[in-house]
Amino acid sequence: MGGKNQLDMTEGSILGGLLKFSIPVICSNWLQLLFNAADIAVVGRFAGETSLAAVGSSTSLINLLINLFIGLSIGANVIAAKHFGSKNYERIQKTVHTSIVLAVISGLCITFAGLLLSKQILVLMHSVEEVLPLAALYLKIYFSGITATMIYNFGSALLRAKGDTQRPLYILLSAGILNLLLNLLFVIVFKMNVAGVAWATVISQSYSAIFVVVLLMRESDAFRLNLKKLALDRSSLIEIIKIGVPAGLQGVMFSVSNVQIQSSINMFGTALIAGNAAACSIEDFLYQLMNGFTAGTLTFCSQNIGAGKISRIKREVFISTICTAFSGLAVGILFFISGRQLLSIYSSNAEVIEAGLSRMAVTYLTIFICGIMHALGNSIRGIGHSLMPVVAVTLGCCVFRVFWIAVIFQIPQFHTSFTIFVSYPISWLITSIANFVFFIYYSKQLNRQMEKT
Repeated sequence: MGGKNQLDMTEGSILGGLLKFSIPVICSNWLQLLFNAADIAVVGRFAGETSLAAVGSSTSLINLLINLFIGLSIGANVIAAKHFGSKNYERIQKTVHTSIVLAVISGLCITFAGLLLSKQILVLMHSVEEVLPLAALYLKIYFSGITATMIYNFGSALLRAKGDTQRPLYILLSAGILNLLLNLLFVIVFKMNVAGVAWATVISQSYSAIFVVVLLMRESDAFRLNLKKLALDRSSLIEIIKIGVPAGLQGVMFSVSNVQIQSSINMFGTALIAGNAAACSIEDFLYQLMNGFTAGTLTFCSQNIGAGKISRIKREVFISTICTAFSGLAVGILFFISGRQLLSIYSSNAEVIEAGLSRMAVTYLTIFICGIMHALGNSIRGIGHSLMPVVAVTLGCCVFRVFWIAVIFQIPQFHTSFTIFVSYPISWLITSIANFVFFIYYSKQLNRQMEKT
């Protein structure tokens, strides 16, 4: 099963293969972030800080509702990559068709939940009264088109399973340009405010979904999609769920804690909400830079487990963790130094910029710890153990952050935005240590399996 749109990570240089895989993923991730960044920047500049706060404060709720199903796309990536490594073409075919059906079902579930629950959750999150109607409108439109987002995520996960990271990049490049142009048209010309940026996102994501489906339908290998064969294969579905549900739950755990943190930030008023939203938007670029390397770890481990090449996995995890941490630290420092200029892209309000800088000072200089946490977690997941990273995240991030906000933050002298922000690096460190312990344990298991075979 050969082809130019493949990368067999079971052979050749580990660092070379990782960079060849990860660099297009990083570019793709950054382009995808431009959807939200363009929303925030355009609405902040041309509709005001209330609209900026409405869009920005919706992010944690969007992530809460979609992360479980995004985890299923990770499951599809792991299973397809494993079968690619073992050259099991029949299983790849069943995984492809099951994944696309699952994407549609996931999208419909999120639409239903989002339309039903989003306004009530915004109220529970202490959304400011002037922000609430705009945030609710943005979410209503956003969730109405979420099925397209799911189809793109599952489709690109399948392409990445065989090492194809370039074509998802091309899709997002064109979709990102479309999104930006529609943002400017709907907000500046048609004065549609947050509804305009929401519709721009839905249209551009629908374009991405159609594009990735067309690519899969034109494949000449086992990853070819035939619409007539769309069905849920029981064994493939079980495999995807086994890996994907724990991965999704991990995302949900992050989102639950982030929703609570957003609720606490909402107590400090519109300026901090808007400044935090702008800082988070820039911070996401740091996160996705590191995520490019950790995504490479996931596919690398999955392919080599399928091929039975255990010895390559430990070396790749070490190299990937170093690349992840170094890139996060170096670019985090650079972004922090340029913080005022970067935040001014989103708002010219001095109070909003100062609020954004207060977050940057804490999280940008420590975000490399978050990269280490995910590199180790994805290595465990890639070798087939998806539950333990969830346990680590649940205890280290979710439980700890809930405790921190419920107890430490409530102490009068610690009732500050700094106390909220510092919970991030502490939770990343706790979770990284837990993931490292789990990886050592499973490495020993792999060694014993290798000795037996």
